[in-house]
Amino acid sequence: MPATPQSHDMLQIAATAADAKGGEDLVALDVSGPLPLVDIFLLVTGRSERNVAAIADEIEDKLLEAGHKRLRREGRQESRWVLIDFGDLVVHVFHEQERVYYGLERLWKDCPVVPINLPAHASEE
Repeated sequence: MPATPQSHDMLQIAATAADAKGGEDLVALDVSGPLPLVDIFLLVTGRSERNVAAIADEIEDKLLEAGHKRLRREGRQESRWVLIDFGDLVVHVFHEQERVYYGLERLWKDCPVVPINLPAHASEE
């Protein structure tokens, strides 16, 4: 069963928040086939521990503001790989070294990529 419209809405909120804090290489995967309790994984890279923490905090704040309930969060203290579980959406914010090392894209390569629509930045226009 493909990801729900609510999951897609959550993804857009999270991706916009990540982008606003300098998140890079955003990839969303529809994992609803192999994982019946989760619809989408959002993978984001931060350039430093401080950046990873800022991205994770912003994503969490924006999803909470939108009325979504956080089920759990892990890794905030070290800020090398922060996982935020919002049920239908699970966000993984990685330091670049951890993202390469753990290679979640390789593990979930059979899952479809979900398009992310980010606002255009003034410098890109």
